[in-house]
This record gives sequence, C-alpha cells and structure tokens, in this order.
Amino acid sequence: MDPLISSLKVSSSGLGAQSERLRVVSENLANAQSTGNFPGADPYQRKTITFTAELDRVSGARVVEVSAISGDKTAYPVEFMPGHDAADEAGYVKMPNVNVLIEMADMREANRSYEANLQSIKQARDLISMTIELMRNQ
Repeated sequence: MDPLISSLKVSSSGLGAQSERLRVVSENLANAQSTGNFPGADPYQRKTITFTAELDRVSGARVVEVSAISGDKTAYPVEFMPGHDAADEAGYVKMPNVNVLIEMADMREANRSYEANLQSIKQARDLISMTIELMRNQ
C-alpha cells in the first residue's frame, strides 16, 4: 500500500486514541470531588487508559488502539469532614484518587499528541494533492 495512505491510517488511529484519552481525563476531572453517598462507601475511582500497537492488515501499518480502560488501584486519600454524608464514625471521608495536576498534565500531553497527528494528516493530504497535481501536468 502507498506510504502516504498508510501514514493517514496511522495518524487517524492516533486521533481516535487521543480523543478517547481526552474523554477519560475529562471524566476524571469531572469526578475529582465525587465521594460516596454513605459512610464507608468508595468514592469515584480514577480511570486509566492503555494503548497497544496493532497491525492493520489492509494497509500493513501499525496503528494504535485502546486496549483497556481500567480503574486506578491507588489508595483513596481521606479528609476530615465530620458533617459529610459519607463520613465514617471518626469524621473522615474517602476522597477520589484523582490528582488534578496529573490529570491536567495528561490532558495537555493528549492535546499535543492529537495536534501532532492532525498535522501529520494535513501533511500527507498536501503531499497527495501535490502528487495528483504533478500527474495532471504531465
């Protein structure tokens, strides 16, 4: 298969993967303060995303795919909030294991990767257009 078409396939798979990554990060940020509803209940569990490289049999290119979205197994931090609905008998509430700074850094990295894949698609499209134009002029 044409290398330019293969590069389009690889970049488009990267766009899809980074879109899914941004969705997971957004969900984590939206639930950064979501506690349980009753004493002892677990709060929102941070989600993580894992990618894998797969061979696209049509193009022969290695593309990226989401292999798993799973829960982060790190411990839940606790905060002293005696009046909260989810407070235990000592007044402590389990908070989500979401670190907003890490999520923002992950969002920024995913956004940059998305933009790089988009730029790669634009470059391949321009090269294909130039090739077609050269063929027309002959």
